[in-house]
This record gives sequence, C-alpha cells and structure tokens, in this order.
Amino acid sequence: MSDRRTLRDRLRGIAQEAAKFGTVGAFGFLVNVVVFNLCAHVADLAPLRAGVIATSAAICTNYLGNRHWTYRHRDKTGRSREAGLFLLFSCVGMVIENGALALSHYGLGFTSPLADNLAKNVIGLGIGSLFRFWSYRTWVFRTVTPPAAAPEDETASVAALTPRREAAPPRG
Repeated sequence: MSDRRTLRDRLRGIAQEAAKFGTVGAFGFLVNVVVFNLCAHVADLAPLRAGVIATSAAICTNYLGNRHWTYRHRDKTGRSREAGLFLLFSCVGMVIENGALALSHYGLGFTSPLADNLAKNVIGLGIGSLFRFWSYRTWVFRTVTPPAAAPEDETASVAALTPRREAAPPRG
C-alpha cells in the first residue's frame, strides 16, 4: 500500500477544509457587516474607519474559529509565529477589502450605504477571502509533519527496488 493519497482524496480534503473555512468566514462576515454598519451608520464614522474597525473585529473572530476548528489538526508548536503571520495576511486582506470600499466610495463616487456594503462586504471581502484561504493554509496553519521513519534494512529496500531477472534457459 502506498502512503500517497490519491488526487480525489486530496481534493476531498481541500473541499472539507474550504467548507470549514467558509463557515468560519460566514460568521466573521456577519461580525464584519454588523460592526461596519453600526460604526458607519449609527456611530457616523467615516466609511474607511468603520471598515477597519469591522475588519479588525472579524479578524479576531476568524482567528479563533480557524485555529480551534478549521485547522485544529495542523501544527500548534509555533503559536506566536502563527499569530503573527495570521495578522500579517489578515491585514493584507483588510487592505484588499477596504481598498475596494475606498475605490467605490471615494474614487467612483458611490456613497450610498448599499454601495458601501457591496464594495466592502461583497467585492472586497470576496477577493480578500480567496487570498486569506490560500495564505492561511500555505503559510499560517502548516501541516503537521510526521516524525521521520527509521530506515529499514537497506539491503531489503534495495532488493525491493531492483527488478528481478528471469533465469535464462540452459543452452544445449
């Protein structure tokens, strides 16, 4: 038997991981939208300030969900490294997300609450989420590497890899 997983198994694993990431992201999305609208339309903060506050709240929520559910099986030895990278990549996602809001609100002049929500919470968040999924699974929540197996008897390994030759029939 081979320790290598088939392509189908790997795709199934990525699909399950993406579903968990999406569930955590959906909860973070709710936090993001509620906090953004409270800050922008109740507290009357500027759209970008409200966006940064909302995204920061969602980042905290998403870290907890991803660490303790989506990627709970991944390496947990470097928590400070992990948290630092999570924050770094989340901030890049925040720039993507709020960049879409800034472009729409200030660059294109779409200043209605609906336009702000579509730019930030649909377009920006969609692109930012794709970036986050890739970066979190690649750099932040690394796969646990199994301990190196003790090498077997080298002669047995070489013999297993060496093709067998059929005995030649006697001449005669």
